[in-house]
Amino acid sequence: MANPLYDALFGQHTGQSTPFLHLPDGTTLTHADFLERAAQLANALIKCGLATGDRVALQIEKSVDALALYAACVQRGLVFLPLNPAYTAAEVSYFVSNSGARLLICDPVNADALRPVASDAGARIETLDTAARGSFATLAKELPTTSETVPREGDDLAAFLYTSGTTGRSKGAMMTQTNLLSNARTLTDLWQFTERDVLLHALPIFHTHGLFVATNVMLLAGGAMVFMPKLDVDALITAMPRATALMGVPTFYTRLLDHADFTSELTRHMRLFISGSAPLLAETHKAFEARTGHRILERYGMTETNMNTSNPYDGPRRAGTVGFALPDVELKVTNPDTGKTLPQGEIGVIEVRGPNVFKGYWQMPEKTAAELRPDGWFITGDLGLIDDLGYVQIVGRGKDLIISGGYNIYPKELEVILDDQPGVLESAVIGVPHGDLGEAPVAVLARAKGQDPDPEAILKTLGTQLARFKCPRKVIVVDELPRNTMGKVQKNVLRADHADLFKA
Repeated sequence: MANPLYDALFGQHTGQSTPFLHLPDGTTLTHADFLERAAQLANALIKCGLATGDRVALQIEKSVDALALYAACVQRGLVFLPLNPAYTAAEVSYFVSNSGARLLICDPVNADALRPVASDAGARIETLDTAARGSFATLAKELPTTSETVPREGDDLAAFLYTSGTTGRSKGAMMTQTNLLSNARTLTDLWQFTERDVLLHALPIFHTHGLFVATNVMLLAGGAMVFMPKLDVDALITAMPRATALMGVPTFYTRLLDHADFTSELTRHMRLFISGSAPLLAETHKAFEARTGHRILERYGMTETNMNTSNPYDGPRRAGTVGFALPDVELKVTNPDTGKTLPQGEIGVIEVRGPNVFKGYWQMPEKTAAELRPDGWFITGDLGLIDDLGYVQIVGRGKDLIISGGYNIYPKELEVILDDQPGVLESAVIGVPHGDLGEAPVAVLARAKGQDPDPEAILKTLGTQLARFKCPRKVIVVDELPRNTMGKVQKNVLRADHADLFKA
């Protein structure tokens, strides 16, 4: 029996000396080099006592080994669980324990803080850094550079990605081999990627965008990637002459536009610029075209589904829209109360169905049943409409999700901490338009009677409990929060009141 995901993404490149990763030190890793390293890591995973179906949690910075561990898990039939390196030990604790991960691999500098986390969850802990140092690297060092490819089927789990709801409790979205492979095949074809492409890869690989969109597409197409540790605009501009495509979040494009060396001549040979993970402002879209002659291709996806829609490769790319449903994806807009499909042009909840839609939430049957209909339709919670030309527009997001710089921020997670701070009666966290980040989190605090919260002290406390990207960019203290007649806080009013907060 085959292993569909491994065979399509990785196995096809066995023994090939074609370039795969162009690294910051000027070296290039071939497909064969990469697969040999992945096989060593796969053998090390087995040395750790892991068996088919076990979960492997990984919290290290972006590196060749971090990506190779993804390949290793797919090859050995293990479930890959990438975690944001910015997460605190308290945050990691939930993911490791909830997923039932048998192994946690972390950076050596975080080992002391995470050993109790692994111990409490009954997981083994190993260390690995970006320079291939640590206990796991030592374990892999002398192991063979080939490994057995474990047979898997399309419905078998390949990865967990955690996403939170308004309750603040994170949900493990279960991604199957078919989910990942079908989406990669569709996007590779739709966006016309081939072995001749070189992708500028400055995205994180703990997120679906950098891992399951960018990397999977390039592996399937057989192209190469300029593999950057993070967004560095100077490095991006330096590398652009040897690239053909860029996938990024809106922040990439606003920062490129702010750079004097970003010119139409620099982009003359580029084939495609793609944006996602956060709304791209129409003015950014227009400014980019005016500067370069390229129209950014905006698409729409989410953790539970990977990509759902895309503006056309050939055809008009409309600013402010996310294009059409992918060829193998069905999309409709429904009444949130009745579930009935709404006429074109009316705003409702977006639902999608297709091979890209996840299997459900790990150990949350009630939540799965509430969001994933028996007939396969997934209720995204995003509000949108289909315009008169058939393009999908996202007009808002249910559950008050904030997407800042491409990262998801769930207000409730901040609010439960803010509500416990001295002088705070209650709090509301909102997303406010931000020219660089798309949105930035802002905390609005209602003061307790006769008290005044200390914003600086509160931000310091948040910084010890949450990843930095989740922390509010501004804290506003008010006498009371606006409410409707049912007593619900009107976040729409707060967003309107503070819409110009970050405007120059």
